[in-house]
Amino acid sequence: MDVSEDIEGPGDTDDEATVAARWTRATVYPDMWVDPDDDPREVGTEPADERGVLLGFLRHYRLTLEMKCAGLDAERMARRSVPPSTMSLLGLVRHMAEEERHLRRVMAGEDAPKLYRTDEDRDGDFTGALADPAVVADAWRQWRAEVSLTDRYLAGVTDLDTGNAGFSDLGPQPGGEERLRDVLVAQIAEYARHCGHADLLRERIDGRVGQ
Repeated sequence: MDVSEDIEGPGDTDDEATVAARWTRATVYPDMWVDPDDDPREVGTEPADERGVLLGFLRHYRLTLEMKCAGLDAERMARRSVPPSTMSLLGLVRHMAEEERHLRRVMAGEDAPKLYRTDEDRDGDFTGALADPAVVADAWRQWRAEVSLTDRYLAGVTDLDTGNAGFSDLGPQPGGEERLRDVLVAQIAEYARHCGHADLLRERIDGRVGQ
């Protein structure tokens, strides 16, 4: 997955006090990110079953997060556009790398320690999202590596009723039983929630709007 862009829009500004003008690259629908024919999320086959639907939505939201970050430098990636929140697009990439790792820790029982969060800083994925090109490059490298490892695990599991092999901190009973179906739905919901945040973060940064 790589939907990076080397284009700046009319809303780009280095003055955070300036409200960016709304803009879009789309020419068909003015409220879309790109034209339908250029949308990488529209490429693929129709899912044939429940598992295919869930994996399709997971792919869709992963691509959406990546698209929302396209074409931004380190400063914009790390910009906290809705203070006092510590959230940034860079923080979201780091956060979702943690969540991909969490899925495998619960379901596969992998020994996969947290990447950024600590007992002292439970929001380390966001607070450590610094405007440094090296930090940005590492976040993308880590996220893509975690996505690849999750996909490798999912490719080997066909039964959505597969139970967790690791400790579960999901649901009302920590350590309780989970099913892959429910964990996938939770992962999709996590991506969808944060893609909504990414919509607002990106629009505040340079005015770009779209699905």
